[in-house]
Amino acid sequence: MRVPVIAGNWKMYKTAGEAAAFVRAFLPLASGVRGVEIVLAPPYPSIGAVAQLVQGSGIGVASQNVHFADEGAFTGEVSTRMLKEAGATHCIIGHSERRQYSAETDDAVNRKVRATLAAGLTPILCVGETDPEREGGKTFDVVGRQVAEGLKGIPAAEAMRILVAYEPVWAIGTGKTATPAQAQEVHGFLRGRLKELWGGAADSVRILYGGSVKPDNIAALMANEDIDGALVGGASLSPESFAKIVTFH
Repeated sequence: MRVPVIAGNWKMYKTAGEAAAFVRAFLPLASGVRGVEIVLAPPYPSIGAVAQLVQGSGIGVASQNVHFADEGAFTGEVSTRMLKEAGATHCIIGHSERRQYSAETDDAVNRKVRATLAAGLTPILCVGETDPEREGGKTFDVVGRQVAEGLKGIPAAEAMRILVAYEPVWAIGTGKTATPAQAQEVHGFLRGRLKELWGGAADSVRILYGGSVKPDNIAALMANEDIDGALVGGASLSPESFAKIVTFH
């Protein structure tokens, strides 16, 4: 059985002080959670502070991006080695906002996934289609390509170390949400695509849903066979809201 993962992506919100205040408020609210892995993804400057505060709680800490090189003349970038020393356990890779605003390519995403695995960190590979792509009937083509290119050359033995997050771009921060049936349809397709790559090992991969996940829709989403968790945006910024999501069952 796949253990659910609920990850909160804070994007460019919260100073280090605000992040610390969140964690102090959230920990008591989530102290009774069992059978769910929780991950927090604060901005870079807060990773160390958050990692220290959650130490011993079982909560993971993710970066929102990473560079594929160990070090070098890459102004503004951060390596897996730096993140690991700061206390990160996961890396979000290929988020649609990175693909859109930073022109991140499938090849760059693949190199980042490889670097993250090599460093002993857990990659959260994001895939998803835009509204025009969905309206044009290209959803499967787009997410199928993104997952195949993002995981190119990675052996089946690494499958259980990887998280995939399906985030329909048209549902991120818009208030629109894929229905549970729509989300399951794409998650089922992604599971099949992963089986083409890795065979039976694909059954161990946890596929998260992201896109306006809230306390009032998490249970319906999680009731589906191939939805193994959530990558939560805005609703993860409030300790109370996020606590309701991680306690969905």
